[in-house]
Amino acid sequence: MILELLNYFVTARGEIFSLFMEHIQLTMLALLAAIAIGIPLGILISYVKPASKPVIAFANLVQAIPSMALLGLAIPVLGIGMKPAVFLVVIYSLLPIIKNTYAGLMNISPQMLEAAEGIGLTKSQILCKVRIPMALPVIMTGVRISAVSAVGLMTLAAFVGGGGLGFLVFSGIRTVNNVKILAGAIPACILALLVDRVFAAVEVLVTPVSLIPGSSKESKRKKKKKEKKVAGVAVLVVIALAVTSLARPSSEESLTIASMDFSENEILAYMMEEAIETKLGISVETIPDLGGSSVCLSSINSGEIDGYVEYTGTIYVSMLKKEPISDVDQVYEEAKAGMKEMYGLEVLPSLNVNNTYTLSTTKEIAETYGLEKISDLKKWNGQLTATTTLTFLNREDGLPGVKELYGLTFAKEVGVDGAPRYTALMSGEGDIIDAYSTDGLLKKFDLVVLEDDKGAFPPYYAVPVFRSEVMEKYPGISDVAQELSQVLNTDIMAGLNYLVDEEDRDPKEVAHEFLTEYAPELAEK
Repeated sequence: MILELLNYFVTARGEIFSLFMEHIQLTMLALLAAIAIGIPLGILISYVKPASKPVIAFANLVQAIPSMALLGLAIPVLGIGMKPAVFLVVIYSLLPIIKNTYAGLMNISPQMLEAAEGIGLTKSQILCKVRIPMALPVIMTGVRISAVSAVGLMTLAAFVGGGGLGFLVFSGIRTVNNVKILAGAIPACILALLVDRVFAAVEVLVTPVSLIPGSSKESKRKKKKKEKKVAGVAVLVVIALAVTSLARPSSEESLTIASMDFSENEILAYMMEEAIETKLGISVETIPDLGGSSVCLSSINSGEIDGYVEYTGTIYVSMLKKEPISDVDQVYEEAKAGMKEMYGLEVLPSLNVNNTYTLSTTKEIAETYGLEKISDLKKWNGQLTATTTLTFLNREDGLPGVKELYGLTFAKEVGVDGAPRYTALMSGEGDIIDAYSTDGLLKKFDLVVLEDDKGAFPPYYAVPVFRSEVMEKYPGISDVAQELSQVLNTDIMAGLNYLVDEEDRDPKEVAHEFLTEYAPELAEK
């Protein structure tokens, strides 16, 4: 493991460094905003005492809201990218800053304040020259707590296309790759320690000399001088990152495509990107691992992205709220018409990849219970554990529909999102999982796919979805999808997924190599 991790750090050092710097940018932006809001708010409630309880109670309430829930609620309003991620971190960073600012200001000796009033200082002068300087050590403690927690919380930015080290963490979780998880987690831990060290230096700089621990004035001055260098370097880094961020060029003729948070969708998104750029000469940016269908749909409706690859079964059942059926052509035609009518979106020709649901298990469990098809599970009603994704656990074309059609019951039904359900299966914490028919992890773990002998699952053909105004401007995108469908199929897609999930290949690289070999007219030269 250690050798693999070191090797990954060497081979992927460019990507890791880029994500590391991106993480710093996002964290610093959120912290500065939280400080700009939290400290004035803390000062305000120290003077307007009736407001202190409701303000702190609200900050406490926000802390109790699950971070993923708050992020999901922010997407329809703020879109995707850095905005919802920064908003999330700002909200969660406010409580320690507000509480410590309030506590620091309220715990100053009354005699000192009376003395300040006695020499004729105004309220504003007392605040600036007495109260804030005396409260700074306590205030900075709150800022340091927020700063360290913000680094970890900012990993969620990757969930909404905001970038940062969370991209590696989520990619590793998705592909059951501990090396990639550590490659994102270790730099995040190092960054948290660095941030704490920098704010410790700032704390010393802003604290009055009389309040700095030490035996003599000289030792206190030396300590301040040392911390001044640390803080100065940190300020230069932040300025450099800000300049770099502002200097990024933008393209007038460009499209933004997103992918969902699994390998196949990411590969197909990169194929669309490269094929559109080559065939139509349009600059395309791909946002990988944006999230599930609901996040992508919300993003395309808000204009944050121009297109993504969806699945006909998801459109038909989840978005159009229709009963699952197995007719491929009917599902496609109704999905196309429904997306146009309800959302003003164009469903392009199918990419000829049917990524439908399956129920899977290990060879040992299949042999022990004699499982070949889904109907065989009925003989063991109430004895097996189903460990499935949260989506499959609640969808009508998922576990509820399968149970109703086949008359099944399970001893336990556990929701585990993403690739960890494979880990649960292999560790004996589950007996049956849901999987996609093209999932590379099926091959990686050598699992048995149970035959859907009663046709519980509708077809899930991959289809590019774009905004209508984009298709009016670039109708050639439909031709690109048609050409891709000529070289893709379900078995080929399963093989490409395996390269990413098992051999740890880069999805963009896998997409490029496939186009170069099977559709050179669409590949980047």
